[in-house]
Amino acid sequence: MRSSDVHVSDVLVVGGGIIGLVTAWRAAQRGLRTAVVDPDPGGGAARVAAGMLAAVTELHYGEETLLGLNLASAARYPAFAAELEEATGHDVGYRACGTLAVALDADDRAHLRELHALQTRCGLVSEWLSGRECRRLEPMLAPGVRGGLRVDGDHQVDPRRLAAALVTACERAGVVFHRTLAERLAVVRDRARGAVLAGGEELTADQVVLAAGSLSGRLAGVPEEVLPPVRPVKGQVLRLRVPAPYAPFLSRTVRAVVRGSHVYLVPRENGELVVGATSEELGWDTTVTAGGVYELLRDAHELVPGLTELPLTETCAGLRPGSPDNAPLLG
Repeated sequence: MRSSDVHVSDVLVVGGGIIGLVTAWRAAQRGLRTAVVDPDPGGGAARVAAGMLAAVTELHYGEETLLGLNLASAARYPAFAAELEEATGHDVGYRACGTLAVALDADDRAHLRELHALQTRCGLVSEWLSGRECRRLEPMLAPGVRGGLRVDGDHQVDPRRLAAALVTACERAGVVFHRTLAERLAVVRDRARGAVLAGGEELTADQVVLAAGSLSGRLAGVPEEVLPPVRPVKGQVLRLRVPAPYAPFLSRTVRAVVRGSHVYLVPRENGELVVGATSEELGWDTTVTAGGVYELLRDAHELVPGLTELPLTETCAGLRPGSPDNAPLLG
């Protein structure tokens, strides 16, 4: 290995998604020489995700500890978004618009009632609404809506804009980007010391952060006892355009369970409407399928009938990193 092929830094982040980029930005802000390895920084799951910041609406039984982490993160988000926008001049699409979770039949209504009771026991703020109150709040909702939960504390961000802003912030803070794949983790005496890239370059670092999303479990060289148990979970997402005269089509994120499948509609201030998302255990497949598009449109139409009149501007699929208990892997 030639010395010119060896690059030294204080922190090496493997993975340029949202978490990897934030980690790199914060490290560089603290004066650490920081590098990121990713063939497409800001790509990956961030290109597909809807960006819901839904600590309250997405509460599940047995996740009270995770709830505390989610609430603490949500509380910091407005200041984080403002700091990033000031540092880069980029709008990250943060909206404190709230969420409305609705029920379309009696079973879903009962489920939402149970969720409301759980939220109340956890000290969370959510308001039960009748079907009529839901439609008064969001007039485009289907007449058959039976009730819902209004959660003003659940917000949203545009992950694509967020990722682009983070790349800019990292560049301005002096982060070095290696736009290629990391082929292998370099380990010396049971400690990560860098990575070997696809082109043969060797990166060395005092600290290595593995933040490669669903790919984190596939990096060669990671000792088996610390290999993260992540798997890819496919999600197909649609993007539609709300013509200017009809905006706002929805004023907040609307979500429901239709025929046992979760569907959500996330309206952006720029007129984009994100509809998602399927949840498919199909390995590394990222094919957009006719069935996936049909199911999303069918369920979204049942929730908001006028949606099928909107132009369909994009269909895409990505891979979420899934863990055995759906909690984040930290450490």
